[in-house]
Amino acid sequence: MPPDAEASAQQARLFLALVPGAEVQAALDAHARAWRWSAEALRYAPADWHLTLHFIGAVPQARLGELPAALALPFTPFELRFGQPALWPHGLAVLLPIATPPALQSLHERLGVLLRQLGLRTDARPFRPHLTLARHAGQAVPPAPPAWGWPVRAYALMASTG
Repeated sequence: MPPDAEASAQQARLFLALVPGAEVQAALDAHARAWRWSAEALRYAPADWHLTLHFIGAVPQARLGELPAALALPFTPFELRFGQPALWPHGLAVLLPIATPPALQSLHERLGVLLRQLGLRTDARPFRPHLTLARHAGQAVPPAPPAWGWPVRAYALMASTG
């Protein structure tokens, strides 16, 4: 195995995210089915739906055991209200919250501080909470805006599978 491939195999691409429960996933599924998708659109499977809080990137496998406890941060539960389907540049079909709840912004900021204290990277770009429904969806037509809430009680440390 080439040295770069060996190093890559010993790392995980991590991110922190909100993951919808069964009820929210059902509402998302109904919303996603209401879009008019082009043949080129690559829709995400319901199991892949999430709202990224922080993309961390490559982390050595050796650190994986320490991170769940180190990243456990208490926060005040909140509701995320959705209502803005959108097409972003580069063909991303996304669902945006009506507004960013202060509790979500606070959670994002506090997790960023914690990640940096752990020597992990954070994205310098402004936080734009969204849930990606599909890629290569530049020709998709979004439905009427949804109006439902996502009760957020937890977040998860996840590994990207590509």
